[in-house]
Amino acid sequence: MGRLIKLLAGLAVLGLLALTGYAYLADLRPATQEVKMPVTLHAD
Repeated sequence: MGRLIKLLAGLAVLGLLALTGYAYLADLRPATQEVKMPVTLHAD
């Protein structure tokens, strides 16, 4: 039973390391585009 807990803990640590590495190394920037909208100002 102790070996199973150690195995699960090891897999959890490896999963967290993999997730952290992916977050740092992957291109996670959103797609950007220029947006132009007319603005009507009422300065009375």
